[in-house]
Amino acid sequence: MPRFRLRTQILLLQTAVIIASLTAGFAFVFDRMDTATRDQYAQRAQGIAEAVASDSDVRAAAAAQTARRRSGSPAEPAELANSELQRQTATITARTGALFVVVADDDGYRIAHPDRTLLGQRVSTDPSAPLHGRLEVAEDTGTLGGSVRAKVPVFGPDGAVVGLVSVGISTDAVDRASRHNLAILLGLVVAGLLVGVGGSALLARHWRRVTLGLEPEEMAELIREQHAVLHSGAEAVIAFDAALVARVINPQARELLGVTAPTGTPLRDLGLTARVAGVVIAPTDVPVAAAVNERIVLLSCRRVHRDGTDLGTVLTAVDRTDVEQLTRELDSVQAMSSALRAQRHETANRMHALAGLLRDDRPGEALAYLDEIAGRTGIAAIAGLERVGEPHLTAFLAAKAAQARERGVSLRIGEDTALVGALSHPVDTTTLVGNLIDNAIDAACDGPAPAEVEIDVLRDGATLVVVVTDTGPGFAVEDPFSEGVTTRRDPTVPGGRGMGLAIARQVARCHGGDVTVGSPGGPDCPEPTAVIATLPDGIRPDET
Repeated sequence: MPRFRLRTQILLLQTAVIIASLTAGFAFVFDRMDTATRDQYAQRAQGIAEAVASDSDVRAAAAAQTARRRSGSPAEPAELANSELQRQTATITARTGALFVVVADDDGYRIAHPDRTLLGQRVSTDPSAPLHGRLEVAEDTGTLGGSVRAKVPVFGPDGAVVGLVSVGISTDAVDRASRHNLAILLGLVVAGLLVGVGGSALLARHWRRVTLGLEPEEMAELIREQHAVLHSGAEAVIAFDAALVARVINPQARELLGVTAPTGTPLRDLGLTARVAGVVIAPTDVPVAAAVNERIVLLSCRRVHRDGTDLGTVLTAVDRTDVEQLTRELDSVQAMSSALRAQRHETANRMHALAGLLRDDRPGEALAYLDEIAGRTGIAAIAGLERVGEPHLTAFLAAKAAQARERGVSLRIGEDTALVGALSHPVDTTTLVGNLIDNAIDAACDGPAPAEVEIDVLRDGATLVVVVTDTGPGFAVEDPFSEGVTTRRDPTVPGGRGMGLAIARQVARCHGGDVTVGSPGGPDCPEPTAVIATLPDGIRPDET
């Protein structure tokens, strides 16, 4: 048996349903219509018969003929043929289009009939019902053929039955009316069939467009593949239709992007951040980084087309928080490595100088040189670093100072710095401070000489306060903490730059703190650019 495509199956099935429904409806309606037509003609015959039977001339003629028959001298056929009653019934027959109008006396003998040769003879059908005063309506066959006839009694002046009137309408006329109604009904059925088949064809075409021409087996396979892809991977996926209504949201998207709305929710009500929503509205080929809650995500968005039809947009997001954190930690390690390399060179130079003094047999000068070196071992590589009494920050700031010197920037510790204790969150704190210093160094490099960055680290109870100022050109945007806001372009960084301050604020808020702009800097501001970070419970007493 041939296997039809889905749209063909839909068309055939709906056509069969339409034909079956129309056939059943046609049979029912035609039966009711035929019955109604015959009833209508029967009522018409009854109305004519009652009108004739109530006529005074007809009643008088029937009563006279009845009286003469009882007296033994009924009227002869020739007399009846020339009577006024015969002419009157002939006129009524012609006027109403009836097959016949027959009048008979109380014994059933005809006194008026369309066929004059039958006058004076008994009627061909049973007259008992009207002669007993009852109305009779039936379909019968008489001398003039088949007809729908009505028989009504004729009453004399004293109320006694003196005859009957029988009026018949040819069944041929009834059949013609039925055939006319049948033709109209068939036309309606054909029109309904054409409309139904046309609608089914349009539905099949619409179904093909909606399903992209896929068969049920192919759609089932796609659903299985979609389920496997959406639920087995680590990527967050949200699929939007052409109207930007979310149709698919996998669990990873709900967790990573904080989506709680159900599928079928428009983009504006989905609860996405402005940056994520902007990527959906204006998809780009370049991945975009964004901060969502406490995470850094890398966004990609693509429009999907098939056969020139816009099917919607697919947003994918990958968690880059761990990678970003590792990158910052690696930057710190590289900064410390640079500092150690510089110190190694300095130590090597001192050892060469000391070895030279000893070879020249100048032990006194060598001892003095050692005393001088020993006296300077407590001197920090960055001025004021001794005021930072926390080992992690001390090492980290020394490394950052070395990194800043390589870029021609002077990093110094502010005079208000006074910190004693140990960091409660060393990794997060160094990440925060590192981002602030890196942004300040970048800004100072773009500012006027001399390029300087100053950091103040303060303690207010258990709260750690970090203030970073620079001599850069200041903030040129209203909200420098928005993801992607930067004056620098680096195509080697996935998602782009402009995440430093956003990450710093994110880290601070993760611990209940915040990062704010103390001074925007720039030519319109007398103060240098300053960023203030606070970390509640960021410092604790040193237990060593």
